Amino acid sequence: MLEHPPVQVDVATGPIEADLEVLGLPDGETLPGALAGLPGANDVKTRFRKTTLLRPGPSERVLVVGLGKREELDAERLRVAAAIAVREAGNLEATSVSWALPESSSAVALPTAAAAIVEGTVLASYRFDRFKARDPDDPPPASLERLALLAPEDADADPLAAEVRFARAAAEAANRARELQDLPANLLNPAYLADRARQISLAFEPIAVDVLDRERISELGMGGLEAVAQGTAAEPALIVLRYSGGSEGEAPVGFVGKAVTFDTGGISIKPSQKMEEMKFDMSGGAAVIEAVAAIAELGLPVNLVAVVPATENMPSGTATRPGDVITQLNGKTVEVNNTDAEGRLILADALTYCVRELGADRVVDLATLTGAVLVALGSTYAALVSNDDAWAEEVRAAAERTGELAWRLPLHEEFKELTRGKVADLTNASAKRKAGTIYAASFLEEFVDSKPWVHLDIAGTAWDVGREYVGSGATGYGVRLLTALARERAG
Repeated sequence: MLEHPPVQVDVATGPIEADLEVLGLPDGETLPGALAGLPGANDVKTRFRKTTLLRPGPSERVLVVGLGKREELDAERLRVAAAIAVREAGNLEATSVSWALPESSSAVALPTAAAAIVEGTVLASYRFDRFKARDPDDPPPASLERLALLAPEDADADPLAAEVRFARAAAEAANRARELQDLPANLLNPAYLADRARQISLAFEPIAVDVLDRERISELGMGGLEAVAQGTAAEPALIVLRYSGGSEGEAPVGFVGKAVTFDTGGISIKPSQKMEEMKFDMSGGAAVIEAVAAIAELGLPVNLVAVVPATENMPSGTATRPGDVITQLNGKTVEVNNTDAEGRLILADALTYCVRELGADRVVDLATLTGAVLVALGSTYAALVSNDDAWAEEVRAAAERTGELAWRLPLHEEFKELTRGKVADLTNASAKRKAGTIYAASFLEEFVDSKPWVHLDIAGTAWDVGREYVGSGATGYGVRLLTALARERAG
């Protein structure tokens, strides 16, 4: 189903054969041993992002990547440096790369540095070109197949191996989410996502999957998901994954991901400019599905439930109209005053289902929910909104560790006034253009039954971020964050 090949990752303390050797060099440090006497060694620049190619022999190539000031070296800089090395490897048609791990510093320990290099390498190796025709006589460009990490001989092998394994699994899962994001909406519809969830369930015994169809969604009273799906011929689906990796009887953590596989805006139709990007409106759902796969691959001892409401949002003669009133799964009524504010309607039912039917004792939801988050935070941070300080800090810390950054925005009772409807309990679109990202989150809070809850608005971070290791396309934002969060919850 998914085609992106994984990268093999090895760790060694002795000599490693590779098409390209990479050495990260901080400011003030010199090339080691024989490299210092090579032609061109004096041209090496250690400024962050700068590269120099040295040739110790006819078939040997060493890429020196500048790391900048040692006191500023951190995991994010190493992810970027690793991505730069992947780019240069591609230019040299190298399919294998070895990295000499930098010495531990006060800012970044050796296992953390190794994990960051793995993440940057694996993420930067992603390529989506399955629909491009090629001349049979013109072979496709070389892709990275193997990364070898050269560790110091006195390195503690167990924590190093554990971090490398975790980083590789999470980054490969992020790449799979990126492939789901990149697939066009005529291929990736709710049924495709459901099939991907079933495929994951078959691969990992602790995962069970259940897919609710249109009829069942209606029978249960999921008025939000039913309303958004009214305008499309594509069958909607509520995709449910249960991962039983923890103790029996332990309440699960809930992950909820928005998956509008194409969003026209419905009757409140969007402008045509850049509407093709609305295939990315399923990014939250893709992140949740592939995070569960990574967690199962790693065998983390935690119980999880994941809910992905999947549908298209299309205009038609059967579509929900502005002004219609619907009843959500928890019994609250909503005036649908803007059919392009559909994500909160399907998430509302999914959140209720997650806490009431699946027993989640705390929840994280991810959604490409508002354009307002781009105005507030650009593509650097996702917005984090929460009703629980401790849970918010756990999620924020996981975001910080993975480089999938999140910035907390406040909730306040005054924002609740924006959610109040005129003829129903709530409205999905306030008439006042105030605090758009927070207002949308405040709407979602109505459906979590006061459970600890974090909402991540990823509309600015799901694609077109521009970082070296994800470029301007799909990012898979949230996969590594959720996987790290589950690891912390597992202890």
